[in-house]
Amino acid sequence: MTAFSSAGLKQPAWQTTVTFTLAFWLSGSLLLDWVIMPSLFATGMMAQPGFATAGYSIFWIFNRIELLCAALVLTGLLVLHRTQAASKLGGRKVIFLSLFLLTIAIIDTYFLTPQMSALGLQLNLFEPVAEIPAGMNQMHGGYWTLEALKLIASGTLLGLCYRDRA
Repeated sequence: MTAFSSAGLKQPAWQTTVTFTLAFWLSGSLLLDWVIMPSLFATGMMAQPGFATAGYSIFWIFNRIELLCAALVLTGLLVLHRTQAASKLGGRKVIFLSLFLLTIAIIDTYFLTPQMSALGLQLNLFEPVAEIPAGMNQMHGGYWTLEALKLIASGTLLGLCYRDRA
């Protein structure tokens, strides 16, 4: 336990790491949701038979990066909390928000993305492309709800970390 209280774990280094990780994660999410996916939709790629596979490949990579970012943010905030530096950030509220972000990343990675890809996968290459399955719209709604919650929580954490750095 003395490793946590040693001089090697400095508050500014961990706080900077958390701030930059949150900024990277937030910008990546905005880029994927507001630039990449709309441009794929506008070019008609979502109507192509192989889009489910391509979309799963894109989200597979991005979801793993999200898991790493969520774990790094949670670790940094736990260290800051342990060194009594998180009390200025908001105490247990920041730990709860980082756990919430990790939960969203896990849901996206292991539940939502595989299910959406499985629904959109065309298994018979000789049949014309069928219309979008009914369950896909509900999953899109769930995805956008989770994305909105993720953006609010990460924006709140980023604001708290940035405000405390100034």
